[in-house]
Amino acid sequence: MASAVAPVPHRGEPTVNARDTAPTTAHAPHTHHAHHAPHAEADQAPAAALLNERTRLTREPLPASRKVHVEGRHPALAEPVRVPMREVSLSNGEAVTLYDCSGPYTDPAVAIDVTRGLPAVREAAILARGNTEAYAGRAVQALDDGLKDGERHDARMAALREAASGLQRQPRRALGGIGGGRNVTQMHCARQGIVTPEMAFIALRENQRRLDLAEDWRAKYGHNAEREARLRGNPMGALIPREITPEFVRDEVARGRAVIPANINHTELEPMVIGRNFLVKVNANIGNSAVTSSIEEEVEKLVWSIRWGADTVMDLSTGKHIHTTRDWIVRNSPVPIGTVPIYQALEKVGGVAEDLTWEIFRDTLIEQAEQGVDYFTIHAGLRLAFIHLTAGRRTGIVSRGGSILAKWCIAHHKENFLHTHFEEICEIMKAYDVTFSLGDGLRPGCLSDANDEAQFAELRTLGELTQIAWKHDVQTIIEGPGHVPMHLIQANMDE
Repeated sequence: MASAVAPVPHRGEPTVNARDTAPTTAHAPHTHHAHHAPHAEADQAPAAALLNERTRLTREPLPASRKVHVEGRHPALAEPVRVPMREVSLSNGEAVTLYDCSGPYTDPAVAIDVTRGLPAVREAAILARGNTEAYAGRAVQALDDGLKDGERHDARMAALREAASGLQRQPRRALGGIGGGRNVTQMHCARQGIVTPEMAFIALRENQRRLDLAEDWRAKYGHNAEREARLRGNPMGALIPREITPEFVRDEVARGRAVIPANINHTELEPMVIGRNFLVKVNANIGNSAVTSSIEEEVEKLVWSIRWGADTVMDLSTGKHIHTTRDWIVRNSPVPIGTVPIYQALEKVGGVAEDLTWEIFRDTLIEQAEQGVDYFTIHAGLRLAFIHLTAGRRTGIVSRGGSILAKWCIAHHKENFLHTHFEEICEIMKAYDVTFSLGDGLRPGCLSDANDEAQFAELRTLGELTQIAWKHDVQTIIEGPGHVPMHLIQANMDE
C-alpha cells in the first residue's frame, strides 16, 4: 500500500475500454460536525451550480457492461445482503460477472449529488450493532485546512464549502469514548465469533458468482481435468477455498491474516477485504499539493481510480485545504480511504518537522477518524536508534513520513513519539475502527540498499507493534518492501 499504482484494468477482465470523470464535496467552515446553520436554497444555488459545473460526471456504465446486484442471506443477519457487481457481455452472447470497485458512479439507477455525498449504505448496520454513540465532534479549525488564525478561504473556496454543507455528518465513536469505551473493530467482532454484515457482503463480493458460472460453463463446454491441473499454479502458501463464506472471512480477520478497512464514520463504503487468501487488491494514491491541484481534480482522480479498478485510495494531500479535500473525497467514495496523518500534522506546524508534538498528531488522528478515514499509515517503527544505520545507504531515507520523523528524532534526540505513544494510538483506532497500515519509513529507495540492517531493524519493530495492535483487536497491515530485487523478496517477507 506504500507506493502509487496507476489505475489499470484488473482481475483479468475482458478488454473493454472505459473512461469517466468525477464528483466533489466540502466542509462548513469553523463549526462542529454536528451543528450547522440552515442555508436557504437560494443562497446555495450559485455555489452549488458552480460545484456541479466543475465536476460533471460521465455516468454511463462501462462499455459492454451493466450494473447487477447479487443478493445473499446469512442466518446471523436479519436483512439480506446486496452486492453490486459488473456484468460484462461477451461477443458470443454469454456474460461474466466481475468484481466492481466503481460504486454508484456506473449505476444509472442511482442519483448522485456531489454536494450531499453517496448513499449511507452502512449506516443501518452500524446503528444496529448498538456499540457506538453520536457526539458533537471536535470543532473544525482554520489550521485543519492549512490556514493561519484569522486567515480566510478565498471567495471561490468559501462558496464551494457553503454549497457542500450537506456533506456534514455527525461523527460516531465507540460507546463510552476513547480509552475506556467499547471496542468496535471488525477484528473484535471476529474474535467474538460475530459475523458482521460487512463480512457477509465481502464473501459474496469475493466469489463473483464464479461457482454458478463454473457450473454453467462446465455444462456447456465439459470438464478438462488435465487443463485445470496444469493451470492451477502454485498458491505460495495461500489457502483459498473454492467458495468464500462469511465464516471464512471472519476467521481470517480474527487470525490477523486479513483486514476490513471500514471506519464507522465512512457509511458510504462498500466493504472489501485485504489478505493473502483473497483477491489481489490495488491501491491508488491521489492528493493535492501546495503547488498544484484542486479539490475538484482530486475527486475526479478518485472516480477515475475506482473506475479502473482501484480497491482503495490514499489521500496524500499537502498544502492548503487538506481537511476540506478529504471531506469531499470520503463522502463521495465507495472504497476505503487511507491517509498519512503526519502530512497534515506537518502542515499545522508550518512545515517545520521539529515543531511537531504528540498533542498535534493526536488531534489530527481524531480529526481524520471523525471524517471517516479507513486506514492510517503510521511510521511508528522508525526508532531513534535505527537512523544512523542509513548513513551508508546509497539513497538514504526515501520515505517522506520517515524523513519527517527522523528529522524530529535527531533534532530533539528523543524516541519517535509515534512509538512512545503507540498504545494511545491503538485506543483511538479501536474507537472508530481505523486500520493500521504500519509504514516502512526505512524502506530501501534503490536495490543496493535492499534488506540492509536499517530495513530489517524497522521490520522487526513493526512485528512487535503488530502484536500490540492485536492485543487491542486493531486490524493491522505492514507496508513493504520498497525497492527489493526479486530474489530477495522471500527473505524480506520472512524477516
